[in-house]
Amino acid sequence: MLNRETVLTLLKTNLAVAASNVAISALKGDASNRSYYRLHYTNENRPATMIIMELAEPEAFKKSEEAVSAATITINELPYINILNHLAKSDVAVPKLYFHDPAAGLLFLEDLGDRTLEIELKDCDEAALQRYYRLAVDELLKIQGPATRNRNRNCIAFGRSFDVPLLMWEFDHFLEYGIEALTGVSIKPADRETIRGEFLKICETLAAEPKVFTHRDYHSRNLMVHRNRVWLLDFQDALLGPCVYDLASLLKDSYTVLQEPFVDELIDYYLERRAAVSDVETKKPDRTVFRRLFDFMSIQRNLKAAGRFVYIDVVKKKSHLLPFIPQTLGYVRRNLNRYDELNKLRDVLEPYVEELRSTP
Repeated sequence: MLNRETVLTLLKTNLAVAASNVAISALKGDASNRSYYRLHYTNENRPATMIIMELAEPEAFKKSEEAVSAATITINELPYINILNHLAKSDVAVPKLYFHDPAAGLLFLEDLGDRTLEIELKDCDEAALQRYYRLAVDELLKIQGPATRNRNRNCIAFGRSFDVPLLMWEFDHFLEYGIEALTGVSIKPADRETIRGEFLKICETLAAEPKVFTHRDYHSRNLMVHRNRVWLLDFQDALLGPCVYDLASLLKDSYTVLQEPFVDELIDYYLERRAAVSDVETKKPDRTVFRRLFDFMSIQRNLKAAGRFVYIDVVKKKSHLLPFIPQTLGYVRRNLNRYDELNKLRDVLEPYVEELRSTP
């Protein structure tokens, strides 16, 4: 638990807040190394709250927990702060940073409440479901539009991207953890060569797409519903990537399963809105071509996510994400069966991954 006196001193020194009636409560984390707390306090007789992010150690937050391509931009601040500032300037909904104390390893942030999109959807009706997802798509278009066009030479996200090696690293992450670590079965060398050859074709297709600002983990657990808007969390690994990466993360989410007709509807909404809000003439892409790219991206993204869930269990000793593997791989199975050109990949993977075997 955070030291109460340290927090009071930081509030007074950095925000000139003479807080009273202070209470600090720990918040449930997910798979991150960071810890979060809600600070309740009274200032000038008015109740207020903040969120405190505690880093594992003062410098730990500078190192991504995910693999990234070689960065060409060097920064002297936390990636979280660097990217937050860029997104805020493009009117993307991110929490306000009140201050950061490097010595204590603490960030004091705006409190966006407790309602993630995942939680909110459990209590909402069909109309609300549609409204929230359209809001999420609208926010995504700000990331891919203004936050991409307002290129900032000091924003680290513009110095790294989803290239072929990084996309392949995520595929290999699945082979290492989603198959071998999970099942204890080693992939035969010939099969590995075939699988990686088919993966490489997908990666080359995706990497050839125009790149936009990419959150990298744009799903229902990293989106907050607050004041009739969808807000972003956990954006410190942002980079440049194909537009379908975040869209696939949102619509083929491991935690919130959407019906396929609704996914189709949201893809259409995304394409229509993207053309409408662009400040340059944007030709609407061929729907079939775009859907193929989306499905290929979903395969890559979902396989990586399944491998990541096992990694978090094996390395971090947190098993709470393992139950989401079957539905995540269910997306992959359906997409592999959708395209004849993926038959070879499906046939070689099926013996190693039970969830990819076609059901009778």
